[in-house]
Amino acid sequence: MRWREICWKARSSTATPSTSESPTATVATSSASPAAERDRSEGEAHHHRSAIAPIAERPHVIAHDYGGAVSLRAHLLHGASYASLALVDVVALAPWGSEFFRLVAENADVFTRLPAHIHEAAVRAYVGSASHRGLTPAQEDMLVTPWLSPEGQAAFYRQIAQADQRFTDEVEPRYGELDLPVAVLWGEDDTWIPVDRAHRLAAAIPGASLRLIPDAGHLIQLDAPVELATALHTWLTSVH
Repeated sequence: MRWREICWKARSSTATPSTSESPTATVATSSASPAAERDRSEGEAHHHRSAIAPIAERPHVIAHDYGGAVSLRAHLLHGASYASLALVDVVALAPWGSEFFRLVAENADVFTRLPAHIHEAAVRAYVGSASHRGLTPAQEDMLVTPWLSPEGQAAFYRQIAQADQRFTDEVEPRYGELDLPVAVLWGEDDTWIPVDRAHRLAAAIPGASLRLIPDAGHLIQLDAPVELATALHTWLTSVH
């Protein structure tokens, strides 16, 4: 997901302040490119820690979806140091993973061999279900196209098959150890990771703030870009 692009679009459409990238701000999110796809395991948390290590100042981290699990593991298990952490509709608490996830995990080789037109229809339906307001054709194409090549199809199902709840089960008991400013932001209409997880996560983290954004699903960046950008701007201003 192109967060900078989304924030700039939000800024251009309203006078409301929005976030911008800075040397001490970083975003952790799930990969949108098969070329960047890799095993979602310990290696990803190590990679995240290595990526921020050269930064002179501790970064303010914004995490979405599986980026939540990665950033939390990197901090709690591997000592990655952050100035603050904003968790936006993140994978962090059990249970997670849909019936589709489980079906793919059990039959990844079958899905990888689906005819291209059936695979495309499945991906478009799956991605579209993450939006509450509905995606524009351009937005849908932006998210779907990387997964339509033969390499993309294999990577799409491989990522799903690799998603394992143990990655959050191992770190979830330690959320009470978090000792930094944490904000939990959530789309009220997220059907992928329902809003009850937002309340549970905020309650599990000492001092965490909670902000719910109405009429937004899991793809909160596209459903409510102005509201999200404004909430992040307010948060980052308060912790800088």
